[in-house]
Amino acid sequence: MKILIIGAGRVGSSVAENLVSEQNDITVVDTNPDRLTYLQERFDLRCVLGDGSLPDVLEEAGADDTDLLVACAATDASNLVACTIARDTFNIPRRIVRVRGQSYSENEALLAESFGVDFVISPEKSVTQYLYSLIEFPEALQVVEFAQGRVSVVILKVGRKSSLIGHHIDETHLNLPNLNTRILEVMRGEVSIPMNRVGAIQADDELVLAIDTRQARESIASFHKEKKRIRSIMIAGGGNIGYRLAKELAQDNYNVRIIESNKARCQWLASMLPENVLVLHGNGTDESLLESENIAEMDTWLALTNDDEDNIMSSLLAKRLGARKVIALISRQAYGELMQGSMIDIAVSPAQATIGALLRDVRQGAVVAGHRLRRGAAEVIEFEVLGDINSSKLADRSVKDIQFPKSSTLAVIFREGYLIMPEPDTVIRQGDHVIVYAANRETMKKVEKMFQVSAMFF
Repeated sequence: MKILIIGAGRVGSSVAENLVSEQNDITVVDTNPDRLTYLQERFDLRCVLGDGSLPDVLEEAGADDTDLLVACAATDASNLVACTIARDTFNIPRRIVRVRGQSYSENEALLAESFGVDFVISPEKSVTQYLYSLIEFPEALQVVEFAQGRVSVVILKVGRKSSLIGHHIDETHLNLPNLNTRILEVMRGEVSIPMNRVGAIQADDELVLAIDTRQARESIASFHKEKKRIRSIMIAGGGNIGYRLAKELAQDNYNVRIIESNKARCQWLASMLPENVLVLHGNGTDESLLESENIAEMDTWLALTNDDEDNIMSSLLAKRLGARKVIALISRQAYGELMQGSMIDIAVSPAQATIGALLRDVRQGAVVAGHRLRRGAAEVIEFEVLGDINSSKLADRSVKDIQFPKSSTLAVIFREGYLIMPEPDTVIRQGDHVIVYAANRETMKKVEKMFQVSAMFF
């Protein structure tokens, strides 16, 4: 696939890094030569220096035969102009735009009609939702949703008091007879254990689970007996993500304190956030400030500034001073992999939180939604089953007759508002939404071919 990316900032660079690994033909346009040099030295892609909202620059970048435009320049105006030109002048078939303005992101109909936007990316919104899920389910390392929010795919560690310790993986359904829950993968350390040889479940095993969202709390409690309830939260960084998250948490009666180093921003936060949010002027790396605000009594610390190093250092300090759970926003993948599971409990990558929006377009088949798990190593995709027994490899066939690639698992079938945990005799029908987990991206490339229909379908 030929993909044109406008903007080589944090979002654009992350998108380019993720998509170039999929063996796509990537061209990046930006006005900053240093950013382009950085990308070109590290990745196999083409760079064009210029303003991506200008027709001649887009033409130079190869817009004439581009399959997908991803506009993520610094300003909403530039992105929307680029999208409009891509539609009207170059007839680029698929156009995705990053917008920051809330009035834009909440009015997708306007963007589609006036600017030709097919899909909107709002990194701040995606990351905020991601962080909120981690607070809502404190035992979880990652939570993503599918099937209109009815299915949650969760990664968590087995608690040391879990009743499932010692049971074989195939026996777990006997202990959860009334719950729609399926184990998709078991990680022991950094090693993925084959499901047919996992032996007994052990404490600290990382499990990837597909769960009926309505039963999520009960299901997670079965795997992690320690009862956790987060009430007190301290946030370092009052930017867009910190503000959005503090606002949502305050509405749900969490005790929230937010630290911001910019005094003018502090005043703005104090005027915009509910009265039950305490806004503090200071720095998250200030030990005396954290101690004076009783950091040791905080259930969760979140470092959400724009600086990876500050987020890491403030999180390490918060943990040392007694914060129970520490979450840091870390953009650089190498930093995130290094810090995850150490003194920092969860390292959140903005790129991985938003890249799912692009999987619908870079994956083949009728993709409804997609997310990456385990720092980008694994993928979960929701496909729609098209065709019939003559044109499809899946439709009107039972699960036992379908050979899914090794390291992939058929997790859930969503049919007309109902969840089905598939058994060998379950028949897949046209129109079903099928959620598939793949332990690695190479496996998912094989899976997606199974959901393509033959030419006779059309």
